[in-house]
Amino acid sequence: MGNSARDDQEGGGLRERKKRETRKRITEKGIALFLKNGFDRTTLDEIAAAAGISRRTFFHYFTSKDEILLSLQSGIGEMLIDAVRKAPAGSTPIDAVRDAVISVCNAIPSDDMIELDRLMRTSASVQARKQASYVQQEGEIYEALKERWPEPERSMALRTVAMLSVGAVRIAGDIFNQEKGARSMVELLEEIFGSVAKEIRSGDTHP
Repeated sequence: MGNSARDDQEGGGLRERKKRETRKRITEKGIALFLKNGFDRTTLDEIAAAAGISRRTFFHYFTSKDEILLSLQSGIGEMLIDAVRKAPAGSTPIDAVRDAVISVCNAIPSDDMIELDRLMRTSASVQARKQASYVQQEGEIYEALKERWPEPERSMALRTVAMLSVGAVRIAGDIFNQEKGARSMVELLEEIFGSVAKEIRSGDTHP
């Protein structure tokens, strides 16, 4: 590789790193202001000033305040997909998604989860887009599962497993919010996945 090509590659890598760092800083400053002042009372100008950028630059990274909160949702989705891909070789699909969901939720402190969930629930537009993002997460987890288990005859079952994993997160999140964090998300997820496994094993035993 010539010096010019190498310089271009290094320059491009540096630009991408700076963009990631700026996006991360905007997100962190925005969340801090939301927690301090409330979502509705926090302005874009305040977020931009706290992040050390102009209002115009803000729009290079996010189109609205809503997207700052939603970026956390998409970040969790990316962590889930990565965890599914890294599941041990002997895992079953349901084990892979259960362990991925639990490991990701275990990495987020309960107090942070309570506050972030509260923030998201204060904005009707964020809530609506959050619900829509679950469909996207199902599709992304499904694609990750298909990478691990590519046999065509397993496709329908893998899609069901992906839907189950996202459904478990949604149910656990609702209970977590109702109980105000009395039980951790990990406890709730373990109970939900355990109940599903028990129901599947028991089959239709009703008279």
